Amino acid sequence: MQRLVSELYVRDNCHPFKATVLVWIQLPMWIFMSVALRNFSTGATHSEGFSVQEQLATGGVLWFPDLTALDSTWILPICIGAINLIIVEIVALQKIGMSRFQTGVTYFVRGISVLMIPIAATVPSSLVLYWLCSSFMGLSQNLLLRSPRFRQFCRIPLTKGDSDTPYKDLFAAFYAKYISRK
Repeated sequence: MQRLVSELYVRDNCHPFKATVLVWIQLPMWIFMSVALRNFSTGATHSEGFSVQEQLATGGVLWFPDLTALDSTWILPICIGAINLIIVEIVALQKIGMSRFQTGVTYFVRGISVLMIPIAATVPSSLVLYWLCSSFMGLSQNLLLRSPRFRQFCRIPLTKGDSDTPYKDLFAAFYAKYISRK
């Protein structure tokens, strides 16, 4: 059996480690960037000639002009939670007949998404803005990679599960699961 699985990996060029390599790069990068932004915002990092903390204190926009302060309106933290929940739901809606483990993982990630809201409300706005941009890019990539035109343009091969109308299917699944419940 191991020999057949190894031959399958070679034949289809689909070793399971390839699916996780992005996480092993992206997660440490996210952690290091978060720690660095926190240190810059709190003044824990000093450099000669200029203060990054001073620049962050005047570098915000709209309702968060000071990136070293907390977002007292909670707009950024709630946006992070909402975008992360949307990402989780997009992934969950495409799965049919999830196992108990997959269902448990989905609920766990939903919980983490909701837990991110109060966590994001207790850190500097620069950090929350970074997390929001990161989540928004994840959502954008998730939606863009569903587009048949984009997949064709990038020469990404179609699979059995791909639809010609992925966005309509997504809205229909969302409607069936959450709105038309009786």
